[in-house]
Amino acid sequence: MCTAVRFDDNEGNMYFGRNLDWTEGYGEKVVITPNGYKYNSAFLGEMTPQNGAIIGMAIIEQNVPLYFDCANEAGLAIAGLNFPGYAAYEGDAVDGKTNVAAYEFPLWVCLNFSTVDEVEEALKNTAIVAKPINEKFPVSELHYIIGDKDRSIVVEYTKNGMEIFKNDVDILTNQPGYAWHQENLRNYMNLEPKRPNDVKWGKAKMVPFGSGSMMRGLPGDYYSPSRFIRVAYLNTHYPVKDSEDENVIRLFHTLTGVAMIDGAAAMDENSFEKTIYTGGYSTASRTYYYNTYDNPAIVHASMDDYDIEKSELIEI
Repeated sequence: MCTAVRFDDNEGNMYFGRNLDWTEGYGEKVVITPNGYKYNSAFLGEMTPQNGAIIGMAIIEQNVPLYFDCANEAGLAIAGLNFPGYAAYEGDAVDGKTNVAAYEFPLWVCLNFSTVDEVEEALKNTAIVAKPINEKFPVSELHYIIGDKDRSIVVEYTKNGMEIFKNDVDILTNQPGYAWHQENLRNYMNLEPKRPNDVKWGKAKMVPFGSGSMMRGLPGDYYSPSRFIRVAYLNTHYPVKDSEDENVIRLFHTLTGVAMIDGAAAMDENSFEKTIYTGGYSTASRTYYYNTYDNPAIVHASMDDYDIEKSELIEI
């Protein structure tokens, strides 16, 4: 499963990050798609980056970066999160539509667009096609959070076709669909960070044990609906910060609040889901930050430290 968040600092710079939760990694690494890279799309022919270089976490197959999450120099970011049983892509290309293979969707977004507004307009005539890159990598059933400095949207391709949702809480988890999660938030309207006033019941005066009592009812399990509520609460109540360091710390603390620990949530009797990595992008510094389950120290890769005008993919 997975969790993603987006927020801004006091100067309007976006921070965008996610947890990737699974039983084991895929051999993923940070990959930069430089400005000189030429990509042969499954349906759309040759493409090159139109909005600057792209950085994110990916695996490379057939010289194609299969991004789990990524962002471009223009400040547009996307993450794909598991959506099994709900995602329903087209079986074949659709006449009259812009057809995008499921495996290339994050790359296609960051290659061609610079804002959420542009993406949303393009998606009105776009079909996501269930075409794998090869037999080694079957099609993943995903939905997507896409963000820029102003806002984010959730994109779901289901039996109803392309569905786009305004994402007021700037977060995403997994199934069921975003509309259900958004409605479910209303069950938790009572949650707040305030300390309650002392009360009297008859002659008995009662005071709270400490802070956090108004958070009672916030779900603490790893179930997708529970993580949605928890990360929405954490992301929307975290104080706005100024500096890069403070906002990177905010990003990782927020995602740690929904990170999965080995042994707690079984996939089957022999494997448990855990947070394989946490990764996030700062538009302020064009830097990708990440850590892994086995090494919680935050490391980073900045586009400024590499030759982003070259043509070959950069593996970090």
